[in-house]
Amino acid sequence: MRNKLISIFVIVWLVVFTYESTRHFYLEPFFGARLPKVKFLFPPAGWIMFFNLDDSYGYTEVYGIKDGRAQAIDPHQILQTRAIGYDNINRNALVSVLSGDVEKPFCDFLRRKFPYFDSFTVTYVNYPSLTTRPFEREQGVAYECR
Repeated sequence: MRNKLISIFVIVWLVVFTYESTRHFYLEPFFGARLPKVKFLFPPAGWIMFFNLDDSYGYTEVYGIKDGRAQAIDPHQILQTRAIGYDNINRNALVSVLSGDVEKPFCDFLRRKFPYFDSFTVTYVNYPSLTTRPFEREQGVAYECR
């Protein structure tokens, strides 16, 4: 009996948690109506707890320039972490280099880490609306390291 009650609780909790996680960005647009919020211990963002999630998504790409040709540099080569189970790239840590006050130190870092390249270009990639226009992609140059 105890195992059955635990199983029922887990199933109900998963259903409610999935509903609350998908309610705002997916279920409400699908049904075209405002759906009720479940007032449990669920954060407003759902699966990624305590983060303010937006409908847009963005990340950084770094290109090394050699003899006038651009080559994408794997972000895992830029920010290497040795910790097991922690991936800075999947946590979008590289987006922090888009800030203007980090430009000079990051360029210096790239020159030391990748001396093969003549220069570097740091770009941003932005998906303005993942739910309504999932394939619309904007990319622009944030700065260049000469």
